[in-house]
Amino acid sequence: MQNKIVTIIGGTGFVGRYVVKLLASRGYIIRVIARNPELALHLKTAGDVGQIVLVPGNLARPQSLLGKLDNSWAVINLAGILFESTRQDFSAVHAKGAEKLAQLAKPAGAERFVHMSSLGVDKMVKSKYARTKAMGEKAVRAAFPEATVLRPGVIFGAEDQFFNTFASLARLHILPVIGGGKTKFQPVFVADVARAVLVALENPAYSGNIYELGGPGIYSIRELLEYVCKVTGRDPFILPIPFGLAGLIGYLTQLLPRPPITHDQVAMLEHDSVVNAGMKTFADLGISPTALETVVPEYLARFAKPGMATA
Repeated sequence: MQNKIVTIIGGTGFVGRYVVKLLASRGYIIRVIARNPELALHLKTAGDVGQIVLVPGNLARPQSLLGKLDNSWAVINLAGILFESTRQDFSAVHAKGAEKLAQLAKPAGAERFVHMSSLGVDKMVKSKYARTKAMGEKAVRAAFPEATVLRPGVIFGAEDQFFNTFASLARLHILPVIGGGKTKFQPVFVADVARAVLVALENPAYSGNIYELGGPGIYSIRELLEYVCKVTGRDPFILPIPFGLAGLIGYLTQLLPRPPITHDQVAMLEHDSVVNAGMKTFADLGISPTALETVVPEYLARFAKPGMATA
């Protein structure tokens, strides 16, 4: 086992679980900072006894991080929230929290810093989520110039909240699509994102750069919905919802504990989420991204129409 300690914020999330497992297989000692460590005990099964350590801490409360990064060889920030609540807001997590984490990493001895952002945050100026993500990128790079920033597109995988949500909705007779479904996405496989984190971590040549991570295909949101319907054997009526009406619905539902859509998310849907021309990508990291068609049908099989033959 290596003696290098990698400290991860956001290790309990969708991407984080894959990153923890991958780093464990490489022999790193992994320190996962989590708001509720007792709810993350399952992560320990990804490594040997004592290899994965869970400690309490909250990025939205930077004082809780003091002393938690000591002796880290590397720090990985995967933290992010999709909607605000009374406990957490975008600025505290994406901007101020990320900045403080980067500021604490240097004196703690960290040589590497990998920061997870999101594709398109440099363009979605109407979205608070995107604006704070962009602020976080800037703050991290100012505090830790050698930091590697990764901007993945919408991430898919067996536990995702993207294709699984579409498949669940497809069982209804009516499937709403915001803005006519013209917004374009470049979905990326969660295991490929985890590999990108590992590659960026282990090769100093990638330090200080921004990488935009998109899968091999670009699709409109309507094309993705139709694909989900095809692989699950569903045939709902696809109902276009104008951005204005969707935004109003978002305003009315965003105070729910888990809102189906928020006004901020609608604002994000007004912009394509694809890799910008001229940016460094998976290819620069030596990774060939996985096509969604090779993965998605398998985990959406549980949503298949009764009697439908599945692979």
